Amino acid sequence: MTSKLKTIGVVGAGQMGAGIAQVCAAAGFTTLLSDKDAASLKRGADFIATTLSKSVKKGNLAAEASAATLKRIRSVRDLNELAGADLVIEAVVENFDIKAGLFKELDRVLPPHALIASNTSSISVTKMAAATSRPDRFIGVHFMNPVPVMALVELIKGLQTSNETFVTISEFVKVLGKTSVLAIDSPGFIVNRILVPMVNEAIYLLQEGVKAEDIDTAMKLGTNQPMGPLTLADFVGLDTLLYILQVLHRELGEDKYRPCPLLVKYVEAGWFGKKTGRGFYTYSR
Repeated sequence: MTSKLKTIGVVGAGQMGAGIAQVCAAAGFTTLLSDKDAASLKRGADFIATTLSKSVKKGNLAAEASAATLKRIRSVRDLNELAGADLVIEAVVENFDIKAGLFKELDRVLPPHALIASNTSSISVTKMAAATSRPDRFIGVHFMNPVPVMALVELIKGLQTSNETFVTISEFVKVLGKTSVLAIDSPGFIVNRILVPMVNEAIYLLQEGVKAEDIDTAMKLGTNQPMGPLTLADFVGLDTLLYILQVLHRELGEDKYRPCPLLVKYVEAGWFGKKTGRGFYTYSR
């Protein structure tokens, strides 16, 4: 375990935040999962327990290891309870104003040495760092979904991020059993810069009349992807996908990032994918 980091706070108990908390606890860190919404916090804790239980049943994890992981996680609603954290990873909604407000609260609560990381998938790390009183101790740490399964973490240095912060977080990611890549602080970083336009193009094909199942089958068998782009879109969330495309389109100014009108309509309808039970496919809830 990295000597500088012992207690990790994760703010946001959605699927990403819960997954991050799980891998931190599994790696031996005392982990505080925080969310101001009690229902979201319970769902996050239940998600972790269910995920670990499934791993035990499949024989991929010892029951003792599962119990030890759960024991290291504590759910908290009050940000003041993060006062002892050495690192806080933000995993709230992808909105700059909401994130900036959270960072100001964390500045007030956290000790001077503590680091802040954002799991943002598209927002400028330099801009977020400037919203804190510790820009040199701020960094982008973008986990892939689902966090317990995916091996990659994108690290993004803001203009102000110190080399010491970068080295500490790089070592932390290794302890989690993940592989990191260094991305530039540009919209979409590496993975979403390449992946999201591909998914958007798949939606254009759907809009033009190609069946969803045929699009997904073609990409799975033709390019050896584990899941088709429309299934992936439903899993990620069509609202999240649209937001990333809008950021790419606005910040990079190129038509190739223009969101497909069909995607916009689905989001307007509240069809966000698996989490709402309806996206390009229908899911039981």
